[in-house]
Amino acid sequence: MSRMSNPQVVSIHIASVAAAPTHSVPNVRAVPGRGLEGDRYFTQSGTFGKNPKKPDPSQQATLIEIEAIEALQRDKSIALDPGESRRNIVTRGVALNHLVGREFNIGAVRLKGIRLCEPCGHLERLTQQGVKDGLIHRGGLRAQILTEGVISVGDPISQQPQAVAACA
Repeated sequence: MSRMSNPQVVSIHIASVAAAPTHSVPNVRAVPGRGLEGDRYFTQSGTFGKNPKKPDPSQQATLIEIEAIEALQRDKSIALDPGESRRNIVTRGVALNHLVGREFNIGAVRLKGIRLCEPCGHLERLTQQGVKDGLIHRGGLRAQILTEGVISVGDPISQQPQAVAACA
């Protein structure tokens, strides 16, 4: 799972309403079925999550690799502050694309990777031209929160072992 020996959270970002700038927090409470406390999707006021009768589990938490943000600067000369990515949790040392369909822990909180968080026109409108193309296939991961708890900067990230089918 990891590229390095110490996969971890490097920063956490939330925004209280749609399109508002994110702000960095040292920790956040993760709540199954709701999201990250204080974030726009927790209160269903995010740009893409306004159906209270059918909440989307993939909007509970979003993650992005700091390595993708660094590559955007290196490869496309686009400087993007981690919070400008509009993703909640910035990681280091973990291949997030490999977590689609898999359970993993951030500290004591268990999550499940639902699908890739591909960049969109909305992200580019809030940042700068070229961000969408620069983050294709490395824009992060959408995840469902499975257990309640607090996620903090510095928390380790670990993958849940996959169940192995028994042969008869």
